[in-house]
Amino acid sequence: MIQRIQTIYLLLTSIVCGGLIFIFNLWVSAGEKIFVVNLFSNESISLQLIPFTFFISSILAFVNIFIFNNRKLQFVIGRILILINLFLLGLLMYLSLTVSGETLVSEKGIGMFLPILAILLLVLANKAIKKDEDLVKSVDRLR
Repeated sequence: MIQRIQTIYLLLTSIVCGGLIFIFNLWVSAGEKIFVVNLFSNESISLQLIPFTFFISSILAFVNIFIFNNRKLQFVIGRILILINLFLLGLLMYLSLTVSGETLVSEKGIGMFLPILAILLLVLANKAIKKDEDLVKSVDRLR
């Protein structure tokens, strides 16, 4: 059952959270681009929490693909992933408000919006999982 549409959504979520964060920068500060890789330094706890939540979200989305036998657990993990990405989005919005907004000093990057794309893909995956669960329940009623 790996050929279902939610597998594609979950795989895209895993790619967005685990791979695209290295391509799109979060913000540019004083001429240097800050990717998630550069955030492993001894900075504030909120800066250290960003890569951790991106990688946890990516790993959980990838693991969620292979739990296709237990659709209820797959649905619950999808909701947990949505909550993790909402937390990450809030953290990134907080950091974007605290980064100075002068164009010569800093500039916000497109990588700040990756959790929104991940949330959208997770909602579509959960909708497809729910549709499969309803189909199985309706077939069980006919037996």
